[in-house]
Amino acid sequence: FYDLVVQVAIIRPGPISGNMTNPYLERRQGREAVTYAHPCLEPILKRTLGVPLFQEQLLRIAMEAAGFSGGEAEELRRAMGFKRSQERMAVIEKRLRAGMTQRGITGDAQEQIVRSITSFALYGFPESHSASFALLVYASAFLKAHHPTAFYASLLNAWPMGFYHPATLVKDGQRRGVRFLSVDVNHSGWRCRWENGAVRIGLRYVHGLKLAAADAIEEQRNRAPFTDTADLAQRCDLSSEQLERLAHVGALASLGLSRRVALWQVSEVAGRRGPLFADLPPEKKSPLEEMGQLDETVADYAGLHLTTGPHLMAYVREELNHRGVVPVAELEKHGDGEAVRVAGAVIVRQRPGTAKGFVFLTMEDETGMMQTIIRPDLFQKHRAFIVSTPVLMVEGTLQKQDGTISVRAR
Repeated sequence: FYDLVVQVAIIRPGPISGNMTNPYLERRQGREAVTYAHPCLEPILKRTLGVPLFQEQLLRIAMEAAGFSGGEAEELRRAMGFKRSQERMAVIEKRLRAGMTQRGITGDAQEQIVRSITSFALYGFPESHSASFALLVYASAFLKAHHPTAFYASLLNAWPMGFYHPATLVKDGQRRGVRFLSVDVNHSGWRCRWENGAVRIGLRYVHGLKLAAADAIEEQRNRAPFTDTADLAQRCDLSSEQLERLAHVGALASLGLSRRVALWQVSEVAGRRGPLFADLPPEKKSPLEEMGQLDETVADYAGLHLTTGPHLMAYVREELNHRGVVPVAELEKHGDGEAVRVAGAVIVRQRPGTAKGFVFLTMEDETGMMQTIIRPDLFQKHRAFIVSTPVLMVEGTLQKQDGTISVRAR
């Protein structure tokens, strides 16, 4: 559990800028010896392998190494707090150096301690906060491991809170064995729900469908299942646009209708509204050509912004194989340092201020997710292309370290 506490804190700008991240990771893996800038710091830093990671540790270091009083330590905490002040930190740094010099802590030891404390002002985490977040991480990981259906349904219902887009969550869940059922007027509520061991996508994901319409659908369905498009339209008082959106994403499948037949019936029902036609069922025969599987996937992304069907990359896998593109799931078979070619939908673009201009892309194909690392000069050369293109092919060098796989782009 304490590893999780450390993980929450160690990716903050403070530890990264203070050059604390890599030393801790190397020591945690047993590749580097645990050392201390001064013997007096061992009781304070022993649990974090000699690396200061938490705000509480920095305050104790100031008191132990520089003789700060409780009041001076509180002033340091405020200077490192929410409203960070470089001016106040500059004054405190002078007092730190004076106190350490008085105690015989000089040279490299003093520089290490000062750098740790001043860089922490960029944003460090209290250990108590890290522990609180780590508890959420542990609980989430437990749910994902033992109750994945409930886990993914809850994440989808929490959207837009969360890191990954719903389309990515669905695909990640499917790769882990979770079944997802698409939106359906006879089965879906507003929110996603557990249904016979699967996640039923909620009506909230139908782009343009309001909560009031979804509530009407659920209320009427609970009285009796819908039998055809006219029954649905009349009982729920849905507009032709709402009916069309539902038909387009396959939400009328339980009425025994393909998407194109449903779209045809919706247009027919919309044109025959009124008491004269109330008891007339819509014409089932449709002159429209049926959708292919790719058409349905495209319709899902357009109308739901996700799909329970095949991943888009699956449709171009044959062409990618001809081009020598390696699926994400097969990267493990290739060696560290090997030249590879990968392709996928770009689901995350990150350019942290602490990364010295490097850009990190998370790419997804039908087999999994991977990270691509782009040098600053390469990013500047292809900036518009990288930022705007939804699907990329990347050639580069495979990097394997501590169980993680990435591609350093060329």
